[in-house]
Amino acid sequence: MHLTFSAYYTLIFAALVLLLGKWLVQHLRLLREFNIPEPVAGGLVAAVALFVLNQTLGYTFSFSSELQMAFMLVFFSSIGLSANFAKLREGGRSLLLFLAVVAVFIGLQDLVGVSLATMLGLDPLFGLIAGSVTLTGGHGTAGAWGQVFEREYGIQGAVTLGIACATFGLVIGGLIGGPLAKALITRRRLAVHDPAAAPEKQPPLGESASHGGFENPEQTRLITTSAAIETLALFAGCLGFAEFMAQFTAGTLFSLPAFVWALAGGVVIRNTLDYVFHFQVFDRAIDVFGNASLSIYLAMALLSLKLWELAGLAAPLMVILAAQTLVMGLYAALVTFRIMGSNYDAAVLAAGHCGFGMGATPTAVANMQAITNQYGPSHKAFLIVPMVGAFFVDIVNATVIQLFIRWLH
Repeated sequence: MHLTFSAYYTLIFAALVLLLGKWLVQHLRLLREFNIPEPVAGGLVAAVALFVLNQTLGYTFSFSSELQMAFMLVFFSSIGLSANFAKLREGGRSLLLFLAVVAVFIGLQDLVGVSLATMLGLDPLFGLIAGSVTLTGGHGTAGAWGQVFEREYGIQGAVTLGIACATFGLVIGGLIGGPLAKALITRRRLAVHDPAAAPEKQPPLGESASHGGFENPEQTRLITTSAAIETLALFAGCLGFAEFMAQFTAGTLFSLPAFVWALAGGVVIRNTLDYVFHFQVFDRAIDVFGNASLSIYLAMALLSLKLWELAGLAAPLMVILAAQTLVMGLYAALVTFRIMGSNYDAAVLAAGHCGFGMGATPTAVANMQAITNQYGPSHKAFLIVPMVGAFFVDIVNATVIQLFIRWLH
């Protein structure tokens, strides 16, 4: 029996998935320790349940994708709308240097993925999926590019594969970052343990000058009705810009997926309002709409997972992901740490790089907190990592992915 659900019922099921995920994260310590997002926790349980129903009773399910694309575009628009160029100046030379280090690693990550996929007899695009698309990109980018790979390049199960790789990356990113930084600090005697220095002196998460709220989506933010309406207008502008540019550049050298144009549109709109019209954008509203859109989008994407499509890829996928983990650890220790100064701040930055290089910005922040709570604050790391991990890396990643796709096809 085949069951089809409209956009409204799909939204209802997505909300139930989010509530389930929230309950699981609240009650299972393991999920909290590895910073597994609520939509991923609830969505994977739902996907397994649908798989069991399919295998035992023969039921198949189709969920509407109408709203899914819209929520994805809103999320990427929110990243662009949060990008104030003044923050780049505040980070200074260290931010640009760290961004360069990260950019080189993104290229290396994709090169490793593509090379191993080719050696294992897979389409090289699988290497991108098990590369920066999901590991540096995270779940939002995995779902967005997964749809592109399925629709334009015939890679069946790309979304499913992407979500699986991104979830693996979240766990591994949280596992390797802290121990690596601790080993660097201990071996080089970079800091002396000072319990009184860490917790209270560390700037509160989400209140630093580095970034808005993507690194702390649960932070309470007050939003007015007028601010909400203004923010919706900004998102509408980004979505309109994305639709126009995707159609205008189709078939040209500058052809990019709509979500990349949505992000770029957000950057243009935000900084035009800031520096030309001197209009103060309401960051708290952007953070809330962006985080909510990402959660709903992921819940909808996970509801549509077809887990059986991954069966034949399990072994080669684990080989690629194991290699990516090794490369990440070596790069953070030998390149990130050394180029950023081989000091205490550099060790904390290396932990953060492991976090969003394999998982996401919240994982990076959690890694850094584990270090600073024990050894003392690193204001430099908490300024740079959220900015690079929550915004700038998405632009670099989209560019690198596009270059690899054109090289492979």
